[in-house]
Amino acid sequence: MTITTSRKLTFDEYLIYDDGTDKRYEFNDGELVEVPPPIGLHERIVAFLFFFLALTIKQKSHPYCVRANGVEIWTGKRTRRPDICVLSKQQEFDILRKAAILFTPPLLVIEVVSPEYRNVDRQEKLNEYQSIGIFEYWIVDAALGLISVLSMINGTYQETVFHLGEQIISPTFVDLQLIVDDILNADI
Repeated sequence: MTITTSRKLTFDEYLIYDDGTDKRYEFNDGELVEVPPPIGLHERIVAFLFFFLALTIKQKSHPYCVRANGVEIWTGKRTRRPDICVLSKQQEFDILRKAAILFTPPLLVIEVVSPEYRNVDRQEKLNEYQSIGIFEYWIVDAALGLISVLSMINGTYQETVFHLGEQIISPTFVDLQLIVDDILNADI
């Protein structure tokens, strides 16, 4: 849902925008786009993935950080707030004391599909993430029982689809020990 203000906001105005509510917004060429609250299953999957990836990063001493729902990515005209964002230590350092908006592509972005927004994740975000060079993009679709891992090869995403019972293969986390069922039946 796009929120219309009396005039378009500048990006700097967006950075300090506060309407006195707990609503979350993305910036889209001067307009505010409200990010609707997720359903419980969506949040449970996000919490599981955050916990699992944070633990994996710690145990394997990967030079990464993981964030859930808090980091936005500048795509050139708008911001996107992915469910999970894996970023480099330098990117983490760069946003520690300012707005958590990345202007360089993170290593990995994960979106958990809300059925009414499936096309946004599969088309709009896919195209935007590919165009700014995000190396790896996961689309977790609990309703369809699958996880798509899109990897950047020669500037274009190549998609591998994983179904129930299959182990996920991730170019960013080459030693990942995670099957689709673990995510879709998330319980932490």
